[in-house]
Amino acid sequence: MTIKHNQQIQHNHFRKDWQRRVRVHFDQPGRKSRRRNARLQKAAAVAPRPVDKLRPIVRCPTLKYNRRVRAGRGFSLAELKEAGIPRKLAPTIGIAVDPRRRNPSTESLNPNVARLKAYRARLILFPRRAGQHKALDASKEAVEAAKRGDNTTRHTGAVLPIENIAAAEAVGEVKRSEMPEGTKDAYRTLRVARSDARLVGVREKRAKAKAEEAATAKK
Repeated sequence: MTIKHNQQIQHNHFRKDWQRRVRVHFDQPGRKSRRRNARLQKAAAVAPRPVDKLRPIVRCPTLKYNRRVRAGRGFSLAELKEAGIPRKLAPTIGIAVDPRRRNPSTESLNPNVARLKAYRARLILFPRRAGQHKALDASKEAVEAAKRGDNTTRHTGAVLPIENIAAAEAVGEVKRSEMPEGTKDAYRTLRVARSDARLVGVREKRAKAKAEEAATAKK
């Protein structure tokens, strides 16, 4: 039951020890330092493997944000097949897999296939057992060079980071000289095509009537 008008406040509890329950966040700089040290420790523990899994490039949903790209949940089975990576091997070499994801167009397929191939070219895959070299494993010389640390890079950030194009670079003016032939009067072309599609029935009827009149005149 709500209280209306200027009445006495019922069952007032205003003497709580609220200052004892106030939480402040003066430990933010310390937490930041601890998180950084934890990332470095994790990178050292899993080295020479990457810290995070490789994620695909996906577009943000809705019309408002679909100009941006971000990291997705995992690569689709079609992308893995196109890149030549077995679906059961992918999670073991640091590639995230999402079997539910689909590729509705080649525009979403091709960048992720290129991303997988670039990752595979940089990856040095050690054999699981000494002396048992498999098809996708790195050569003996590459393994020895990686153990020595030659031509290797270790970092705690994302693998092949995803970058968005700046707004100034994404939108630009197209000059008439740069346009291909046949597109100089695009508006007129579209209007004529729309008119032809709309009047196709009327013109067929008119042509049929004209042919019937010509046939009647011959008789």
